[in-house]
Amino acid sequence: MTPRPQLARDPKFEEISPDVGQIDDDALAELAADDPDHALSLLAQMRSATDRTLAVLAARLAGRLVLDVAKAGPVRARGVGSMVSSPADRVDGDIDLEASIDTLVHARASGEAIDPADLRVRHWTQPATALCLVIDRSGSMSGKRLATAAVAAAACAHRAPVDWSVLAFADRVIAVKSQDDARSSLGVVDDLLRLRGQGTTDLAGALIAAARQLDRSRAKRRVTILMSDCRATTGADALPAARRLDELCIMAPADDADDAETFARQVGATLATVEEPSDIPAAFLRVLER
Repeated sequence: MTPRPQLARDPKFEEISPDVGQIDDDALAELAADDPDHALSLLAQMRSATDRTLAVLAARLAGRLVLDVAKAGPVRARGVGSMVSSPADRVDGDIDLEASIDTLVHARASGEAIDPADLRVRHWTQPATALCLVIDRSGSMSGKRLATAAVAAAACAHRAPVDWSVLAFADRVIAVKSQDDARSSLGVVDDLLRLRGQGTTDLAGALIAAARQLDRSRAKRRVTILMSDCRATTGADALPAARRLDELCIMAPADDADDAETFARQVGATLATVEEPSDIPAAFLRVLER
């Protein structure tokens, strides 16, 4: 939990939150327009505030901003896509009237609110690709690191809305979202914003867990996206585990990428460096384009 005086070390905090349990929407919108990375990092810190009202508000606003940032930047199509229908709480698209008509009629007749999970939307999907995002949570998890991880998860959901998973690891692996789980991207984002750092780094264990997740997929292309500096401090040798993956892409911190570059070269992985949360869309494009 983060007390208010600690949050106030950020020079923008008191503008965004002028009083306990409050967020100034206009001030946040201005910061998000001028510096979305700062806004995301601050909201990520506020998600762990001891002021629970503030934490809940921050979670809601951070989720929306994370999704916006994840969808920004170039998204290059590959191959011939297809039009599919998916639940409205899992992907953006145009309402599928034929598949949603019963829900709409019932809601109109009863006056009840519509649950997005009961609606369907039609959207284009790219040729079958499954993604497994593997996030290194060893060491300190700052607001910026949390925000970057959250944007990466949202980017996975944006690019493979029906076939993606998220793992977080240090000395053990946690499945934030399993490959065959139908969790919403907002729920996954919120869980990531609450992650706390751990100590040692079992890179081999994380990559083995990623392979097991992707084994559940029937996609022709199965990609592991590793967010890490690739410095293993415990567990088995990570090289054999990495080489057994169908495809490995690494996103390393821009200021600490030397070990990741060496690891990528040894296992034939694609590498991109990331400095801010808003770097994620371009990094995804770089590592996923072949």
